[in-house]
Amino acid sequence: MLRTKPNIIITGTPGVGKTSHCELLAKTTGLKHLSINQIVKDRTCHDGWDEQYKSWIVDEDKLLDFLEDEVLAGGYIIDWHACDLFPRSWIDLVAVLRTDSTKLYDRLEARQYPENKMQENLDSEIMEVLLEEARESYDEEIVVELRSDEVEDIEANVERIEAWVIDWTSYRVAKEENNKLVT
Repeated sequence: MLRTKPNIIITGTPGVGKTSHCELLAKTTGLKHLSINQIVKDRTCHDGWDEQYKSWIVDEDKLLDFLEDEVLAGGYIIDWHACDLFPRSWIDLVAVLRTDSTKLYDRLEARQYPENKMQENLDSEIMEVLLEEARESYDEEIVVELRSDEVEDIEANVERIEAWVIDWTSYRVAKEENNKLVT
């Protein structure tokens, strides 16, 4: 049986607006927002705390095992700074958020990121590391790059993704109905 609700990854460098996008998108589409950072913390899908980077060391196998049954059913917006660990078969759209490096610096500084972590994230954004990761990990037609510099960008991006969800869902429902008629 085909999924009737898509799975979407919203990814990008920390500070580009992933969570803001996901929360609004969940409200407008009815899809469930999965904050991977929260799951890693709450479900102990980690191997401890990295003091230098002030973040959890993710146990990817444990995380995937925890998520698999839910995500395979469809209907999720996955919010995380990486996307390559999620199997292609789980994902229907990958939205890579990008932002101006000056704006990103200000956002990370406001979060009081350690200097080394801030510089690593700025370098990642400038070098398009997460965009390349998405393009290497998933089929070209499901990866989209979106600007996330201003509040208006969030609203426009959410409208665009919402329209995609409606189209995807209509197509899948029609396909399922066709399959029922044929059998």
